[in-house]
Amino acid sequence: MPNPSRLRAAALTATVVLLSATLAGCGGDSKDADPTAQKLSWKDCPAPSESEGGGTAPSPLPNGDKWQCATMKAPLDWNKPKGDTIGLALVRAKSSGAASKRIGSLVFNFGGPGGSGVTTLPAFGDDYATLRTRYDLVSFDPRGVGRSAGIECESDSQLDEYFQQDATPDDTAERTKLLANTEQFNAACEKHSKKMLPQVRTTDAARDMDLMRQVLGDDKLHYFGISYGTELGGVYAHLFPKHVGRAVFDAVVDPTQNSEQGSLGQAKGFQLALDNFAADCTSKTTDCPLGDTAQDVKDRIAKLLKDLDSKPIPGIFPRQLTQTAATNGIAQALYSKDFWEYLTEGLEQAYSGDGKVLMVLSDSMNGRSENGEYSNIAAANVAINCADDKPRYTADYVEQKLPEFRAASPLFGDFLAWGMVGCTDWAVPGAADHPDVSAAGSAPILVVGNTGDPATPYEGARKMVDALGKGVAVELTYKGQGHGAYDSKNKCVQSAVNGYLLNGKVPAAGTVCS
Repeated sequence: MPNPSRLRAAALTATVVLLSATLAGCGGDSKDADPTAQKLSWKDCPAPSESEGGGTAPSPLPNGDKWQCATMKAPLDWNKPKGDTIGLALVRAKSSGAASKRIGSLVFNFGGPGGSGVTTLPAFGDDYATLRTRYDLVSFDPRGVGRSAGIECESDSQLDEYFQQDATPDDTAERTKLLANTEQFNAACEKHSKKMLPQVRTTDAARDMDLMRQVLGDDKLHYFGISYGTELGGVYAHLFPKHVGRAVFDAVVDPTQNSEQGSLGQAKGFQLALDNFAADCTSKTTDCPLGDTAQDVKDRIAKLLKDLDSKPIPGIFPRQLTQTAATNGIAQALYSKDFWEYLTEGLEQAYSGDGKVLMVLSDSMNGRSENGEYSNIAAANVAINCADDKPRYTADYVEQKLPEFRAASPLFGDFLAWGMVGCTDWAVPGAADHPDVSAAGSAPILVVGNTGDPATPYEGARKMVDALGKGVAVELTYKGQGHGAYDSKNKCVQSAVNGYLLNGKVPAAGTVCS
């Protein structure tokens, strides 16, 4: 199954909706026209497509303006720039400030890979209102995502079964079934999206962003990348260092790691987040409903997961909460401290035999809406990761590595280790062991690391700074919890980021916010 820790918590918006309730594809046209000369036709945004997660059209902005959407044509194959094209879905909110103060467009990528920027930016638009005073806020569905020639794999009913499977096999029969399900999923991706699978590497998305920069009319790309978006931003800076404008990387991917090292780092990161969650619960003046001590909290969670392995409990009818779904839901809640209360509620209910809340959290991670339809976040996540990552791991290799992963995280170790077989039978070879982000000559890039980040561990920020090259990056540390720093609402972090993006003021290297 897809490695859940690599999915950006853009799905957190869907979690809120579900808990409270308990643009174009591949084109065959060949055009000789210069793609940088195209004019975008901006119109009021429609409701998100099923592949983007569904729902209603984005609400108007505070001043009454509506979010606008457009489709940009890009080469299907950047090695054949005059060949077939695809449509890339874009969204924007025009600058709210005086035209004389406008800097340009600020392009966002919220991560995943596989997250829809067309749905995520409007969902979190209020968080970036200050930046909108001098920028048009712009995001997009990267190629292979949502309406941008979205990768298609299995049907909704097949995905329901796929995400219920035992992702941590204990014997030969369970191992055989996991590998067969993975092979079936990958074969479905090849059957339905064969033309796109070789064209969704991060280098392709970076080239799309440089085309976007030109079509939007900007001399430089001003950029805000979060999670996987930092990897995309680093690859862009490597390919186009002279085109980098004011750029911020938040929740930073370690660009020096291969996929195994990344999974092991995330095992440690999620375990740290779980430790912090348990300590927070038991440190409050009121009794923690999950245990008397932090270790007691973790022991009870471990017992729950062990019990679910053999005896699932009712989840959201007719589905049951399995060990896999529960682990997935716990991981999703650890992406943000704001969701710890839901995790507490979900665990309390699960101990009483009700798996509904943990199932909602798991569904959010997997891109499943309340009506049973899936976005393509999981399909796109696998496709992009497998196109990028060169290593291919066998089941035998994973079993050899299980002790190391379990030492990193008793709770998440097996889950993340077995996630490494996801690309084993993939139809397209991976590009490299890790991305090249060296960017000599780039404008300053502000790199923000969070010491409590579960999905992109803090150490990755320093690795990104070093890999970008001397004199390029400036590191800022946030001593906090959750995935990312800017959306924590920490005033110190937001002041530093806003100061750079709005006024070009680079904070002092080594600045620490808490």
